Amino acid sequence: MSKVRDMNLANEGIRKIKWVQKHMPVLEHIKKEFEKTKPFEGITIGSCLHLEPKTINLGLTLQAGGAEVAMTGCNPLSTHDDATAGGAALGLNMYGWREETEEEYYETINDVLDYKPDIIIDDGADMILVLHQERKELLNKVMGACEETTTGVHRLEAMHADGALKIPLIAVNDAYTKYLFDNRYGTGQSTFDAIMGTTNMLIAGKTVAVCGYGWCGRGVATRAAGLGANVIVTEVDAIRALEARMDGYRVMPTSEAVKYADLMITVTGNINVISGDDFKNMKDGCMLANSGHFNVEINRVDLENQSVSVEDVRESVEEFTMKDGRKIYLLADGRLVNLAAERGQGHPAEIMDLSFAAQALSAKFILENDLDVGVMKSPDELDYEIAGLKLKAMGIEIDNLSDRQNEYLNDWQEGT
Repeated sequence: MSKVRDMNLANEGIRKIKWVQKHMPVLEHIKKEFEKTKPFEGITIGSCLHLEPKTINLGLTLQAGGAEVAMTGCNPLSTHDDATAGGAALGLNMYGWREETEEEYYETINDVLDYKPDIIIDDGADMILVLHQERKELLNKVMGACEETTTGVHRLEAMHADGALKIPLIAVNDAYTKYLFDNRYGTGQSTFDAIMGTTNMLIAGKTVAVCGYGWCGRGVATRAAGLGANVIVTEVDAIRALEARMDGYRVMPTSEAVKYADLMITVTGNINVISGDDFKNMKDGCMLANSGHFNVEINRVDLENQSVSVEDVRESVEEFTMKDGRKIYLLADGRLVNLAAERGQGHPAEIMDLSFAAQALSAKFILENDLDVGVMKSPDELDYEIAGLKLKAMGIEIDNLSDRQNEYLNDWQEGT
């Protein structure tokens, strides 16, 4: 059963799903293995992820392993209606559509939980929170969950610290093949794909302020510099701020950066990164975008309160006219621009190949192991398996340690 916007979009969705499958060789390898071994036979997997073609391919991989798969979206603006229709036509239980209301958003999460999943795959931890607060009767059925993003991991670690988390949780986001590639290369490219496609704005010669220098922020700053921008980084962490300066970027407080920036991109996972007087000090024409998971980084209420009018001027672009006549532009309602903008397509398929391979193998790990309640990193052996498969798909060979080299590394007595 599925609840999607329009099943007439299924053929277009399937066409796009087939396209990304050609560029996700690791997940396709895992899918073939799952078809043979059927590790999820009799298991139900519920997911709350950004519903677009690459995510549907993850669902099909789990389905190939014997699972009954029910999927919903983790953001009201990131669902691709053709992808959900295509997934439904291919036998997945799909729930969600673009531009859901908040009520509809949580309704579809509950629709998936109605399947009584054995394993949950989440992005942002909304489904896990609903499970713990509203659907406690299902807790004993859930063997464990996987979390996709930094924001969700922080949220779940806080739950565990408060004694509120009742299930084992694998932080797939903390897998090396996830945060080193997805967070850096994926976020960097997809953020500017969406911004440039939405605004038709030249990046070269602009001053771009990147708020946050974690792995995602590093990726955004690198791509901005590569496109010819003058990059400013704002940070609260002294070590990351120092790293940003050593990487060649100007570093300053956000309250200063707003005076220079033509484009500001928040990617911190925190609330009110741009708020209050920041809007009073911005340049005329400044554009604001967020690549963090939730739409709390740019304080829209503060922006509205300081403006005299708000107008939609392009798809996913709102123009706020300030009391002094300046114009400030907010992209994609302050939601994660790389997926929520009308032109946003999310990370490239080659990147999500790694991330969703980690999800599939982590789900299998949950099934095969009796895990303790708490948050654990995705096992290193899965990381290296994924990296090895990706190198093989790319036609790249690497060295192996000789017996003598292994002996040397394990012998503490050899010295000068």
